[in-house]
Amino acid sequence: MGYVDNQTARQVSATFIRSAMSTPLLTREREQELAIRWREDEDEDALHELVRSYARLVAGMASRFRNYGLPAGDLLQEGNVGLLQAAARFEPERGVRFSTYATWWVRSAMQDYILRNWSIVRTGTTSAQKSLFFNLRRLRARIEGQSGSPLDGEGRERIARELRVPRRDVEAMEMRIAAIDQSLNAPIGDEGDDNWQDLLPDTRPSPEAVVTGLHDRAHRRRWLRSALASLPDREQRIVRCRLLTEEPVTLEALGRELGVSKERVRQLERRALNRLKASVDERFPVPADLLTED
Repeated sequence: MGYVDNQTARQVSATFIRSAMSTPLLTREREQELAIRWREDEDEDALHELVRSYARLVAGMASRFRNYGLPAGDLLQEGNVGLLQAAARFEPERGVRFSTYATWWVRSAMQDYILRNWSIVRTGTTSAQKSLFFNLRRLRARIEGQSGSPLDGEGRERIARELRVPRRDVEAMEMRIAAIDQSLNAPIGDEGDDNWQDLLPDTRPSPEAVVTGLHDRAHRRRWLRSALASLPDREQRIVRCRLLTEEPVTLEALGRELGVSKERVRQLERRALNRLKASVDERFPVPADLLTED
């Protein structure tokens, strides 16, 4: 079924191209007349004649982008969309030929389609990267033809200067174009059942690490509760409000609550922390014991 569909698509594309190339071009006067009729009177017959007469622009542009591995029929469809956009925005009173104006829209529509569909990884997200993507092959072929050898560092530097991009962008785009999308479910070799996804490292904590972490956190909570219980009530209140809440209470607010100045609250907080540290140090002289005590 897929073969039949592909064959049919190729036949449709070939028919479109033959029809486009055989349709005669318009004179300037006829072109202006049709454009005015469409713009002022919304005459659809005028629009259809105008678009059909310049469908060869779409066919010619599609041939320039045939090496990107995308279906010719899709490129032709996108080009036709660009042609319609050009017809909708064309201003005949400016005296510019429609073919000159429409070329930009057709090329832009096809380039946007290629950038969206050439790879599942988005390519050419800026105007500089877009220019690099569509000009790298041409410039590389020209430089390699002149030197008679594969592109080297000097050649990449020439491309960077001509397109006004950093050399590292040229190198990155060169590698990006040379690579192809590959499914992680694809087999590694001709034999065996291993897939590429089997080689992906699992960066998540192991079950043992998760259990150990939960165990350690439970111990630390008990140690903290025991140490806090040894503090006077006022200092416990300060530690809980200042250090054990998502939104710490200000020194000034605590001072009003406890009837002391905020500087006194700061002193009590420092003293409470020193007592907590002394309590832990007394119970666990060796820091490693913190992780082993039951």
